Amino acid sequence: MDVWNSLKARWNKSDEPEHLRLGKLGERAAKRHLCRSGMKFLTANFRSPRGEIDLVFRDHDCLVFVEVKTRSSEHWTRPAAAVTAHKRRLLSRTALDYLRLLKKPAVKIRFDIVEVLLDDGAVREVRHLPNTFALSPPYRYG
Repeated sequence: MDVWNSLKARWNKSDEPEHLRLGKLGERAAKRHLCRSGMKFLTANFRSPRGEIDLVFRDHDCLVFVEVKTRSSEHWTRPAAAVTAHKRRLLSRTALDYLRLLKKPAVKIRFDIVEVLLDDGAVREVRHLPNTFALSPPYRYG
């Protein structure tokens, strides 16, 4: 690799904002945690025009949409508290877009939150909060 490409590679690595780097770290930790618990990983970072879902898993006969919240501090609130009513509506719409792509299978669905707590940039704790909320009204499935 020539000098220019070497410098460019180093620049691109450090160019990523800290919150995105920590978010990716949290998503990897959440995925590993859920896989170890027996859930089957389907996809990460599913995007539709209406939003993004961090992780999608299958848990027996249920399709699970997972929102990952990574924090380095819990001094003010739990990370799950960041999943506001507005965010739940976006996740609901995006989940329906995902199901539409699958041709609306006859499956149960649920929304989980995984909190990832960091300590000096390393994963300290992973908390799985299953079935944290339902599809936001007026949306329905099934």
